[in-house]
Amino acid sequence: MQVMRKVLGLTAVLVLLLATPPASASPPSDQPLPGYTIDNPPLPPANVGGQPSRVLQGVHEHAAYTIEVPPRWNGRLAMWAHGYRGASTVLTVDPPAYGLRQKLLDQGFAWAASSYYANNYDVKAGVESTHDLAQEFAKLVDKPKDVFLLGVSMGGHVTGRSLEQYPHFYKGALPMCGVLGDHELFDFFLDYQVVAQALAGIDAYPLPDDYLTAVVPRIKDALGLNGTPNDLGKQFAQVVVNRSGGPRPGAEAAFGFWKDFLFQLSATSTGDALSTDPSQVATNVLTRYAPNAPVDLNARVERVYPENVKARLTPKLTEVPRIAGRPTAPVLSLHDLGDLFVPFSMEQQYRRDVLLHGRGDALVQRAIRAVNHCEFSPAEAGAAWDDLVRWVDTGKRPEGDVVDDPAVVAAPTYGCRFTDPTAYGTGSRRLFPAC
Repeated sequence: MQVMRKVLGLTAVLVLLLATPPASASPPSDQPLPGYTIDNPPLPPANVGGQPSRVLQGVHEHAAYTIEVPPRWNGRLAMWAHGYRGASTVLTVDPPAYGLRQKLLDQGFAWAASSYYANNYDVKAGVESTHDLAQEFAKLVDKPKDVFLLGVSMGGHVTGRSLEQYPHFYKGALPMCGVLGDHELFDFFLDYQVVAQALAGIDAYPLPDDYLTAVVPRIKDALGLNGTPNDLGKQFAQVVVNRSGGPRPGAEAAFGFWKDFLFQLSATSTGDALSTDPSQVATNVLTRYAPNAPVDLNARVERVYPENVKARLTPKLTEVPRIAGRPTAPVLSLHDLGDLFVPFSMEQQYRRDVLLHGRGDALVQRAIRAVNHCEFSPAEAGAAWDDLVRWVDTGKRPEGDVVDDPAVVAAPTYGCRFTDPTAYGTGSRRLFPAC
């Protein structure tokens, strides 16, 4: 009898366990993950040759999406990968920028864009959500005969990794202002802090809570960064130029434009996870700084090992993954010469990686003479898109800029070839001499 009671008691416990869903169970795939909400207002259809486009919106695998199909669809699909959303808990969707939405539709392309299932610096979410939506497109519309990928900023990181995560799934890629150098972006942000501290004679790493309010003003005073930089400030500026792509047109103006903002990037951490604190992968252990005078930086600067060594070294898809440099489709990239939020050195690092793996013929890169992050005119983005599609269709590789020859990059006219002359006078472009 006692045994029977034990059996009945165990049975009751099992029934309760089976009847009660686990606390960590994910919501249905047509709902956002816990902690997130969605803001994806209706997108009015575009006029395409006098007829309205077809717009589809919804939620798939916890990510919001928008799809737009022209009246005369050519069977091709362009996926749009958005940039960094910060710590927002609201998932949003962007249509292709720089006039590309209308251009794609007019050419007969459909496009689709995902919010990704998470924000912060979560490239894994971008890679997976974009691929999931491309597959869902086949169910909602029809199977596309080929799929292209366009991405901006962190979306460029999504683009570069997507080509390797899903080999041959995408036919061509257009990363713009992209984090193609992966972890090296966070190395650059680290460099900015520890080099400035070393030159100012201030030891403030790890960064204290009052870094921006109490420490940075002292650093700026010591380097003369509130006015004309002194000799220490000039050394600092040149180190930043060298670490962001080397001497090039607009470099000094770019430093002046970005110098205050780059200190603020020390405070972007919003949690302990890799996606909320990507600085975990940053290191300067092997970095050699130049110029190394008047201060011997290479002897004085604090050396920082990556906090998360596993994330730095693993080839697996993480929130801040590596891009090996093995593109499986033609890649045409655009990058602003003076961008220091995602510096031009990203292009140089990506080219080194691509050449290391013998894929140089699959990469074309173009420099644009602007200083703001992702500052491209419709003509620049549109020409790059047209050339990418022509490359895919004909096999004829388009022209690009040399990014890895210091003498070429330092030439006064560098970047003029693919910069839109009609955009001069807009945005930050007058920080460069006219071409």
